[in-house]
Amino acid sequence: MVFFGYFYRTQKNSRLKNPFYLLALLFLISFGNTVAQTETWFYLRAVDNNVSPNFTETNGILKYTGSDSRLAGVLSRYEIYDFKKTLRNTNKKTVGRTFFVRANSSNLLSDLLQKAGHAFASGEQISKEDMKIYEPNDYGLTSTIGDNLGMQANLDYLDFLGLPKAWYYTTGNKDFYIGISDGIVDTTDIDFRDKTTIVRKSRLAKGHGYSIGANAAAQGDNGHGIPGVCYDCKIYSTTYGDFAYLKMLKELSDKGVKVINCSWSGRVKRQSAQDTVNAMFANGTLIVATAGNEDWKRTRGELVLYPAAYDHVISVSSGMYKYDKPTDNLGVNKSGEYNAGNIKGYVGRALGFKNNDTLGEAFIWGQSTANLNRHVDILAPTAGLVSYGKMILNDTISYSRFETTSGAAPLVSGTIALMQSLNPCLPTDEVESILKITAMNIDHIPANRKYKDMYGAGMLQTGDAVEMVYKLYTENETAYIEDQAFSRWNFKVTALSEEVKIQNQKFTESASLKLKARNRIVIGKNTVLRPNNKGSISLKIDPNLQKQCDLVLRDPSIAEN
Repeated sequence: MVFFGYFYRTQKNSRLKNPFYLLALLFLISFGNTVAQTETWFYLRAVDNNVSPNFTETNGILKYTGSDSRLAGVLSRYEIYDFKKTLRNTNKKTVGRTFFVRANSSNLLSDLLQKAGHAFASGEQISKEDMKIYEPNDYGLTSTIGDNLGMQANLDYLDFLGLPKAWYYTTGNKDFYIGISDGIVDTTDIDFRDKTTIVRKSRLAKGHGYSIGANAAAQGDNGHGIPGVCYDCKIYSTTYGDFAYLKMLKELSDKGVKVINCSWSGRVKRQSAQDTVNAMFANGTLIVATAGNEDWKRTRGELVLYPAAYDHVISVSSGMYKYDKPTDNLGVNKSGEYNAGNIKGYVGRALGFKNNDTLGEAFIWGQSTANLNRHVDILAPTAGLVSYGKMILNDTISYSRFETTSGAAPLVSGTIALMQSLNPCLPTDEVESILKITAMNIDHIPANRKYKDMYGAGMLQTGDAVEMVYKLYTENETAYIEDQAFSRWNFKVTALSEEVKIQNQKFTESASLKLKARNRIVIGKNTVLRPNNKGSISLKIDPNLQKQCDLVLRDPSIAEN
């Protein structure tokens, strides 16, 4: 059945809600007249890399000190709070000439383009919704509203995941521990000091545990290193192995750990290990594990590794995130064959082109994929991630070059930690549903179709997952289930929001959806709820649903506003 425009609701009268976000409002009072001016953010692109305006700062206001009279004439008319180069929202053509600007009027952008066109060629406003972000002071080269006092590294994969949006709501809970079953984590490094407990001492493993721990929870906003995904969370570090009983994982679960990262795998399935996973899941613990690094050319989707393939384990493989389209990152080999790398949403690191035509059909080189199979739940970035272990051991900034899945799993683990930090009562059996519902759907990319049903729900989107938790459990919000096409898996969602809207969404074949809402459920356009006899749809209104606990927001005024 295809639904259009119908909704389920309680008998309560609907109420209009008008949330006002204080983060972007300035009120100026002048000689008896009250004039409201809206703070504006925008990206601005210079005509070339040589444009670099100089400013001095007084009481948070920037004053242009350069010699360009035309530019001075424009800038002097506005209050400017930020005017700095960033790698955010850039590509190969605009790197080095893109600025982030924060000012007191949206007219500044148009004035700069019209009256200082000799210096600036283009730009675009940042929407109010996209202004709901937070950045720590060690966010790296793509920072905008945040400082860049830490490692001078490109953390654009965190931009892709939407971390600034997630951090707007929460940066983690200092009482929340992420389990890292891996090589040892360095408790002397500033980003791990005072937040890491060694439960069982592991091996150095060439700094592997340093990098995994950093991706999940390296301390942020401390002017050092890089921020982990859940940077205000703490770490329990333990060893790895024990494929038969997973005792080191059970030990962490017994200590109250809700998410444990396992960036390791083995080929043998053991019922004793599945029994341990089941017991941990019943105890409120989720395991996140790597699907493995073997490529499609070798495995053809048939290689299954553990613990990733056990029930109640979230299996993570590799996807690409960086460039919008293949022509944005073209290369050519010695034979004259064109290729492209790290293209957003593709399951392989490297692409080729049919008939060597870069404007024609692209295909994924099978040897550039990580392990893919039907047990994979979600993809996360790998190629291009900062290697924090090498920074600690060798004092060098380096990035992963290949599609190894070790670094991808802790991005998912950190995301789960943020979700559960925001809502400490978030049901364990609903976490995976939210991760998959908010994942970037990559089914539409032609080159991915060869691997359909082998790459899970798509690409991890941390910001959307955390925001969905916020909206599901905030009374005056609308939560969305949209833009996905699921033909398998069981989804369970509870909503205390004013409304849940399902739109441009499919649940077919063996997919199941169990949605319980306190207020109303709206079935919007392009929604298909048509499972077969192996799936089911349950949409239920329960006005008696109550909060189990309050959300723990980074800034409590977010809810008030």
